[in-house]
Amino acid sequence: MSRIDDVFKKLQERGDKALIPFITAGDPDLPTTAELIKVLADAGADLIELGVPFSDPMADGPTIQAASERALAGGTTLVKILELVAAVRRETSIPLVLMGYYNPVFRYGAERFAQDAARAGVDALLLVDLPPEEVGEISAAVQAAGLALITLLAPTTPRERMRQLAAAAQGYIYYVSMTGVTGAQKISPADIRAAVEELKTMTAVPVGVGFGITTAEDAASVGEFADGVVVGSALVRIIETYAQSTELLPRVAEFTSNLKQGLVNRTA
Repeated sequence: MSRIDDVFKKLQERGDKALIPFITAGDPDLPTTAELIKVLADAGADLIELGVPFSDPMADGPTIQAASERALAGGTTLVKILELVAAVRRETSIPLVLMGYYNPVFRYGAERFAQDAARAGVDALLLVDLPPEEVGEISAAVQAAGLALITLLAPTTPRERMRQLAAAAQGYIYYVSMTGVTGAQKISPADIRAAVEELKTMTAVPVGVGFGITTAEDAASVGEFADGVVVGSALVRIIETYAQSTELLPRVAEFTSNLKQGLVNRTA
């Protein structure tokens, strides 16, 4: 059983929902990212999505775009991110998902990347700009390395296509709660509940919901029907605000702990 499968199994047994924070690797720098991973895990995160900075992050809003720019300006590369994962893996078993765009992986080499990622301790890969029809090369490489390739679905995904993709999903499904870029607007849980509940009947893997979740109240509301919640822009804003302050880690810990409290002992 993979680390991701194991985490969701234990959460289900307790009646809890997964908290999946997103941070950009290298923002404000890689040593701080390592500290943030440990703080997030200790404060209640169940999985962590590590954003791979890219120069043209078309799915991301201004907050995460700015984080990518800061990380790239500081010299963050895919190689250095894998080195970071290998280092933190000695101290934590929390599942780590690399989330980003296909170009850096393509330049690295799909097969070599998958092998190096697995060796470092990465659990899964989520590529936001790679259509399912074009995942052949990376899918084979990821599967051979024992990694999961996370499926991204949205309200605009046609029903039959959603059914096919959901049936073949690995790890968990990332359901985008709305169209547009990250951090652009606030989620309306009531508007997506029926869609998420239907999606859960199409797949054997858990369904996490992201985009627009900014508060503990948002997380708790989505946790009533989803298997997990993804929180990105709100957390990245805290990192940006307190990056040069001794308050950074305590602020991140407090925010994460508050989010998790609303996801404990939920039923769906």
